[in-house]
Amino acid sequence: MSAATYPLTWDLDSIFPNPETPAFEGIIDTYEGDLKKLATRSEALSAVEPDAHSTSEWVHFLRDYGGVAERAGDLRSFIGCHAAADAGNATYRKYEAHLASLSPFLEAIATNVELRLKDLDGSELESFLSTDPELRRNAFFLQNSKSVAALRYPREQELLAAELGVDGIHAWGRLYDRISGDLRITVMERGELVEKSVGQVTFDSRERNVRQNNFFAADKAWETVADDCADALNHIAGTRLTRYRRLGLEDHLTAPLLYNRMKRETLDAMWSAVANRKSRIVDYVDRKAKVLGLEKLAWYDQATPFPVVRGSDARLSYDDACAMIFDTFDGFSPDFGEFARMAIRDRWVEAENRGGKRQGGFCTDFPGQKQTRIFMTFTESADSMSTLAHELGHAYHAWVLKDQPVFSQDYPMNLAETASTFAEQVLGQRRLDQAESADDRLVTLDHMLFDAVSYLMNIHSRFIFESAFYQERAQGELTADRLCELMLAAQKEGYQNSLAADGWHERFWAGKLHFYISELPFYNFPYTFGYLLSLGLYAAADEIDDFPSAYREFLIATGCMTAEEAVQSTLGYDLTEPEFWNRSIDVIDKRITEYLSLTELLFGDSNGS
Repeated sequence: MSAATYPLTWDLDSIFPNPETPAFEGIIDTYEGDLKKLATRSEALSAVEPDAHSTSEWVHFLRDYGGVAERAGDLRSFIGCHAAADAGNATYRKYEAHLASLSPFLEAIATNVELRLKDLDGSELESFLSTDPELRRNAFFLQNSKSVAALRYPREQELLAAELGVDGIHAWGRLYDRISGDLRITVMERGELVEKSVGQVTFDSRERNVRQNNFFAADKAWETVADDCADALNHIAGTRLTRYRRLGLEDHLTAPLLYNRMKRETLDAMWSAVANRKSRIVDYVDRKAKVLGLEKLAWYDQATPFPVVRGSDARLSYDDACAMIFDTFDGFSPDFGEFARMAIRDRWVEAENRGGKRQGGFCTDFPGQKQTRIFMTFTESADSMSTLAHELGHAYHAWVLKDQPVFSQDYPMNLAETASTFAEQVLGQRRLDQAESADDRLVTLDHMLFDAVSYLMNIHSRFIFESAFYQERAQGELTADRLCELMLAAQKEGYQNSLAADGWHERFWAGKLHFYISELPFYNFPYTFGYLLSLGLYAAADEIDDFPSAYREFLIATGCMTAEEAVQSTLGYDLTEPEFWNRSIDVIDKRITEYLSLTELLFGDSNGS
């Protein structure tokens, strides 16, 4: 077997000394000391005034804050990478816990900055920004900090709430993590009952009896802890609703919209377009059921691999995957292709399939080093190639922003998912264009349309559920049974009743981690936003002169503008109107039309009778 051309493991030693060395301990100690000093300085930060003293103090403070924020990001990423690649290492876990224990100091700094800005009117802040070029360079950060300050109590109350949160809302999140981590699911394998962790039980087997047994075994296990999960969910939401009520916020969506820098009109326009265009996706769901020999899909059938057809199940080497990604990205822009080559060549990617690694994949930024690292496990499949392209999209986003002010390199979740999903779209289209047979083309289309179901049906049902839950929770706690009722209703609405009558997943709320993330509410709609925005950008590529340059400018704008401003100023589209979102869904409809045609060709009888 020939040696791989492209390295499968990453380089971390060029960033910091190994965490198990005294040299790294010294770096942590220095960072901790500087962080605590800056937190103390932030307590005494002067009021914002357009005079020389205030200007000088804020300029110097922001420079030091930026430097500490860079080091915080570098160290979190560094330890996170080591811990992901060697999940059992106690030293790495110790440093993860230690860095987490320092996060309240970063939170205190952010709180103090925001509260100094909270009561300024627009003209006062503008006068202050005009006093120094450094302040002007950080204008969006300061303006956004003022906006987010609407979510803060007065200073002493905010500090008390942060302290109480450790054993309050965040404790409920940690409790859920422990419950889900300790939960074991009993499944049958080779005639024996075995216990598996939650992450080890999947629903993507080609054998339906395996999928079905895994699903019911998992549901039975989650039923045993449903009351505890309901307690955690009730108290996480209840804490938030108390804060929102005390602050006088409009409703439960005000905070997540602020966090994602987007308008309510944009969210409404997106969901309106999705709701009005689902009938075509139902056609795909119905057709996939027929292809699998079913009357209707059940929940556990959604991720079923498409039936193996000629040549579609071949293994894909890492070298071949890298080569295809390079060629694809080159076709979009030489800059994107060259970046991907550099990232692979310089060992920014950990892709080796070996034991001891954590599950999943991620891209993490080292802002002080102007680098990123990608973690994944390459399994010689087209799906793994898509994952690599997805994470390289994230990495390219950070690369484009690397020379911007440190506070302008940060972007919200909804925009974070756009660059990664766009990279997947570009690769998916190349795979379609290069498909050697209708069989191969169909497998690629099925993968793309499964994504459409995930983002436009599954995630939509999560949003519907969470909205209904928060509305009822304002009146009191909900039982596990009531949460099941809300989940079932949300799924039926989100999927337009397209699944089998006995094929729903009413206890989905208990097993979905995203509902229990105590740091960020509504961990759902940003995914659909990023997915549809990437499709809309893909659809616009042929209409905009020098689209690669416009796309790069859009990525830069994500760090220093709202979502609407970033798109409008660089690409000219209005996200508050359904037109843009309908253009995105047009791409999906076109793929569904081809899918229906190909399945009729390969499997016969388009009505499945």
